[in-house]
Amino acid sequence: MNTSTSVRTPERILHRLDWQVIRRLDGYLQGDYRSLFRGFGVDFADLREYQPQDDIRYIDWNVSARMDAPYVREYMEDREIIAWFLLDLSPSVDFGTLDAQKRTVLIDFVGTLSRLLTRHGNRVGAVMFGSGIQHTVPARGGRMHVLRLINDLLKQPHLSRVPMTDLSVLLKGSLNTIKKRSLIFVVSDFISTPGWERSLSLLSQRHEVIAIRLWDPREMSLPDVGYMVLEDMETGEQIYVDTHDKKFRQRFMQAAKQRELDLAASFKRAGVDVLQLSTEADLIHAIAGFVMLRRQRRK
Repeated sequence: MNTSTSVRTPERILHRLDWQVIRRLDGYLQGDYRSLFRGFGVDFADLREYQPQDDIRYIDWNVSARMDAPYVREYMEDREIIAWFLLDLSPSVDFGTLDAQKRTVLIDFVGTLSRLLTRHGNRVGAVMFGSGIQHTVPARGGRMHVLRLINDLLKQPHLSRVPMTDLSVLLKGSLNTIKKRSLIFVVSDFISTPGWERSLSLLSQRHEVIAIRLWDPREMSLPDVGYMVLEDMETGEQIYVDTHDKKFRQRFMQAAKQRELDLAASFKRAGVDVLQLSTEADLIHAIAGFVMLRRQRRK
C-alpha cells in the first residue's frame, strides 16, 4: 500500500491515490460519500421524542426536563462539510518498516479523504501535533489545497526523544480554535499520557468526531528471535529482552490486548466511532468496511 515518504512528492502521492484508491472508493460509495459522516449537520430543524436508536448526544436536556420525557434535536444536513484532521506526528507514529510506517498510512489517509471531500465542494484543514501544536493549515477547498496539505505533512520533522505525548494538548487546542461545527478526524496511535479521553468526549459533544487509530502488527506480539533490544519510540528508553522466553512473549501480548480493551472503552465513553488502520492493511477495504458498518447501524 505504501512507499517510503523519503522518495515521495505531493504530486506523486496524489496522482497515485487518485488512480489506485479514490476512484475505487467512489465505486464503493456510489456517490454516497456522506455515509462516512453519520447525521452530520448544523442547521437545527425540529424537536421530537427520543427513540431507542437515537444518538444520545442530540438529547435536548432542557426541553426533556420541561416535558418530563427525553427529546432530541434534529438537524438538516449541511450543503458544505468543513473537515479537520487532527494529526499526531509524535515519535511513536514513525514506528514500522521502512515502507510501511504509521506516518505513511497517516499521509495516505489524509490525502485520500481530503481529495474525496474537496472533489465534492467541501473544505478541509489540519492541525499538526508533535511535541505540541506545530502547524495549522486553514480549511479550504480545491486540488491545490490538498497538494499544499500533503506537502506540509511531508515537511513536518520526524521527532526523536520528546516527553511522553499528551494528546489532550492537541484535543483541547482544537476544541478552543475550531468554532463552527465540523467533521473531525483524530488520526493517532493514541499512545499518550492519560487524560485525553475527557478532551475527546468534549470535542465529540460539539463536532462529529471519528477516531482513526493507527497501529502496526509488531506492536501486538513479539517474534521468537532470541535476544533483542526494545526501544520506547517516545522517550528512547531501551530494554534488553529474551524473546525465546515464552512467558515473556505471552505477557507482552496480554499487555497489548489489555491496551486494546482500554482504548475501545475510552472511545465508547467518548461516543466516537473508530476506524482502525494497520500498516499492513488495504486502505480501500478498511475505509469501505467502515462505511458499510455505519450504513448498517443507521438502518
